[in-house]
Amino acid sequence: MDHNAASGADWAGPEQERRTRVVLVTGLSGAGKSSALAALEDLGFEAVDNLPLALLRNLVSLRDDNPEHEPFHAIAVGIDTRTRAFRPQRFEEQLTKLRKRPDLDLTVVFLDSSNEVIARRFTETRRRHPMAVDRPVADGIQRERILMEPVRAHADYVFDTSDLTVHDLRRILSQTFAPTHVEQLVVTVQSFAYPRGLPRDADIIYDVRFLRNPHYVEELRPLAGVDQPVADYIAADPSFHRFYGLLSDMLISLLPLYKGEGKAYLTIAFGCTGGRHRSVFVAEAVAKLLTEEGFRVNLLHRELERIREIEQRGRGE
Repeated sequence: MDHNAASGADWAGPEQERRTRVVLVTGLSGAGKSSALAALEDLGFEAVDNLPLALLRNLVSLRDDNPEHEPFHAIAVGIDTRTRAFRPQRFEEQLTKLRKRPDLDLTVVFLDSSNEVIARRFTETRRRHPMAVDRPVADGIQRERILMEPVRAHADYVFDTSDLTVHDLRRILSQTFAPTHVEQLVVTVQSFAYPRGLPRDADIIYDVRFLRNPHYVEELRPLAGVDQPVADYIAADPSFHRFYGLLSDMLISLLPLYKGEGKAYLTIAFGCTGGRHRSVFVAEAVAKLLTEEGFRVNLLHRELERIREIEQRGRGE
């Protein structure tokens, strides 16, 4: 990605020109904070990790001391339990003061993940959990989750990365914080397989296992819902047309109401048995529809990448 793709002048209209955009990235250790900061840096933010809380206000004030600053500036700051002198109460106090400043456009992002996924990530990287130096990783995860709960409550965005790849996280952050971003509802459309559990952060879930299953058609089985033969097969199911017509009308009617209630992001998930054919096809169709209707849309296929990696290993690729 081009690190110079976003310039200060790209960030938005006249009201933003005198405001510094600040994104505080926090959350659980192992949930993806470093990846998130790297993604924001690619979007044009100046990224600072593990900044002591006492220096936070000084950092966002540097712009005022520089007479040659650009019209609009963007800063991403990583803060978590590794940050020196970190205390939830202290964080809340600093946050309250920063939110009152008219020269700042402040957003707090909290990255979460399941205990099992975090434990696996620490095991795979052979890193010590910052709160479990001399004890099992599970103990440190639980201690940190309790400690960070008040911080989570103050977040503007909570992203659960349990089922996200680094690429998925970057795409979501790009959709949410890209320079052309305006205040509007960000919709994530996701496919998944029921045997692997429900998506943890889904707001609306639809079961599409009533559609006829390409898995039982030999030539379609190795394909996916993104492939045209599978799409044609499912689209020919009379049940799909009735379902999709009702679903389209409902979503187009409801999404503006969610936005009107101040909801910043919404996740709509479609599930089937394998997460390969039916849910993928429906998610693709809905994402296309909502994009055409003017919504900002992220499209994620939770199982598809994993399935393809397994198949590639099986073929020795």
